[in-house]
Amino acid sequence: MDWLSEHAWAIWLGIAAVLGMAELMSLDLVLMMLAGGALAGAVTAAIGAGVPVQVIVAGITAVGMLALVRPSLVAHLHQGPELRLGTTKLIGQRAVVTERITGLSIGQIRLAGETWSAAPYDEHVVIEPGATVEVFEIRGATAYVHPVPELGE
Repeated sequence: MDWLSEHAWAIWLGIAAVLGMAELMSLDLVLMMLAGGALAGAVTAAIGAGVPVQVIVAGITAVGMLALVRPSLVAHLHQGPELRLGTTKLIGQRAVVTERITGLSIGQIRLAGETWSAAPYDEHVVIEPGATVEVFEIRGATAYVHPVPELGE
């Protein structure tokens, strides 16, 4: 019995290792939080606290991690990158005007390797061929664009 009390830290580390390995199979982060509690028990044992204190510290740490750490980790893991599909991925991109664009006539731009019909986002703007524009909106097959200011303007 003396050996167990003298090496309680090793027992806690063993429990943490087993829980950590079991977490690899479950992937729900519950066992990992319990392993964190076991590590806290190991630290408590290493500083010489009694077994009841070790169990209390391990339990409080595990419950705290389950309540505070796990929810944010799960939310972070389930949140994927923002996916922009279809024409929405073109909004904000830059294009080159290939045919004059005015508020009265639809021109053309070269956007993402394709030719698009384009109209000015501000109907009072005239955009000449060769100008760089930014796509503000896409309605149907028409991109609504605004000129990108040149450096020094």
